[in-house]
Amino acid sequence: MRPAAAAALLAGLAAAALLAHRTVSVAAIAALLLVVCLRAPAGRRRLYLVGAIGSGLAVVLVTPFVETIGSHPLWTGPTVPVLGQLDVTSEELRNGLFQGLRLTAVALAFAVYALLLDHDRLVQSAGFARRSVLAIALATRLVPTLERDAAGLVEALRGRGVEVSGARGRARLLSPLLAGSLERALNLAEAMEARGYGRPGATRALRPSWSAVDRAALVAAAGAVAIGVLWL
Repeated sequence: MRPAAAAALLAGLAAAALLAHRTVSVAAIAALLLVVCLRAPAGRRRLYLVGAIGSGLAVVLVTPFVETIGSHPLWTGPTVPVLGQLDVTSEELRNGLFQGLRLTAVALAFAVYALLLDHDRLVQSAGFARRSVLAIALATRLVPTLERDAAGLVEALRGRGVEVSGARGRARLLSPLLAGSLERALNLAEAMEARGYGRPGATRALRPSWSAVDRAALVAAAGAVAIGVLWL
C-alpha cells in the first residue's frame, strides 16, 4: 500500500475515533490500531505504546475527580478548595473510559504512522503540500533518530568502560544529543540546497500508479469518517 493511502486510512480511523459516540466503537478502533502497531520492532514501538496507553490511563484515572456529572455516586470524598467535593459516579467512570480510549486510539494512529510508514515515499507523493509534508516527516523522525543516537552513545561509552545508568547518567547524554541534532540539521539543509530543493523546474522520478488496494484504502478512510458520524 502506498504511504499516502495508508496515511489517509490512519487519519480516517483517528477521525472516526474522535467522532464516535460509543465506547465499544472507540475500543474496537483502538484494538485494531494496537494490533497494527505491534508489527513494528519491539525496541522502537515501546516508547510509543507507553505514551499512548499511559496517556489514556491517565485520562481514565483523572476524569472522575475533575468532572461532575451523573447521579449514581460510587464514592464520596472530602471537599477540596477550587475543585469542590470529590466524588466518583458511574457516569464519570464511563465517560473517563470513553475519553481515555479515544485519546489512546488517536495516539496509536500516530504511532502506526511514525513506525510503519515510509516517510520518504510519502514526501515524494505529496505534490501540492510538499513543504508541509516534509516538515511533518522530519518532526516524526525526531524521536527515533534521538533514540538511535542515544543507543550509539551508550554503546560507545560502554566500550570505554563507562556504564550509563540511572536518570543522572542518561541526563548527561542531552548535551551531545543536542549537538548532534544541530549538526544533522545543518547537514540536511546543505544537502537540500545542493540538490536544488524548492527551485522551479525540478524533475521527479517515475512513480507507480495507484493500485486497487490504494484506492480501496482511500474509500475506507472516507467510509470510516462517515461511519463515525452516522453510526459509531
